[in-house]
Amino acid sequence: MNIKFYKYQGAGNDFILIDNREGIVNQPTKEEVAKLCDRRFGIGGDGLMLLENLEGYDFKMVYYNADGNEGSMCGNGGRCIVAFAKHLGIIYDTTKFLATDGPHHAKISEEGTWVSLQMIDVADISKDGDAYVLDTGSPHYVKIATDLAIKDVYNEGYAIRNNATYKAKGINVNFAEKTGEGYFVRTFERGVENETYACGTGVTAVALAMAKHNRQFGTISTPIKVLGGNLNIRFDNDGEKFSNIFLEGPAELVFDGEIEVGA
Repeated sequence: MNIKFYKYQGAGNDFILIDNREGIVNQPTKEEVAKLCDRRFGIGGDGLMLLENLEGYDFKMVYYNADGNEGSMCGNGGRCIVAFAKHLGIIYDTTKFLATDGPHHAKISEEGTWVSLQMIDVADISKDGDAYVLDTGSPHYVKIATDLAIKDVYNEGYAIRNNATYKAKGINVNFAEKTGEGYFVRTFERGVENETYACGTGVTAVALAMAKHNRQFGTISTPIKVLGGNLNIRFDNDGEKFSNIFLEGPAELVFDGEIEVGA
């Protein structure tokens, strides 16, 4: 069966998107998803997303990691699927959709290339040694770093993600270095099992963890540089909870086509 696909990227985080409102894709196997995401034998991507109908929402986001497993919330994926929904004519400039971690609201520019995505509120941030651990829709480990441009993120991130504490459920590992008014961030992502060019829930986790680390309160805006570009996180911190959290950045269609699946 041939299916129509669209390839999107958000700050270098790239995804395969399929309009599944007619149910043309029915519970893809782990092997099928992994092959589609394979950069040599498939389309290539950090994940696969299905856009589906759901009563009470503009659409439902179903996300699969590149390894074929159904994933937790993906922030840059969420921004890309909003751009995809605008491309399909489902939405214009605002939307409410459902992801695995609950409802999300978003705004998109008239051009359809800049998305501001509301993330879930966060109240709990714990420590693991000198690192911060929190869940922004996906679990994250945040560690302050120096000389991040030359850090061996793959091996250091792999070791943390697979240590005795995190191996069973996995965790995304973020290294953050202060740069001017914001941070430079590199991330080892579970599910991809490698460093990615960006991680939306990861940069969100960094911004919140650093606000806690620096004892910042009130309304905060934190610019983040990643390997694939620039993102911004704005939020409120009242000392008890982080709320009104928005992940902002580019989301662009790269190409579209057809591919045979299930053969």
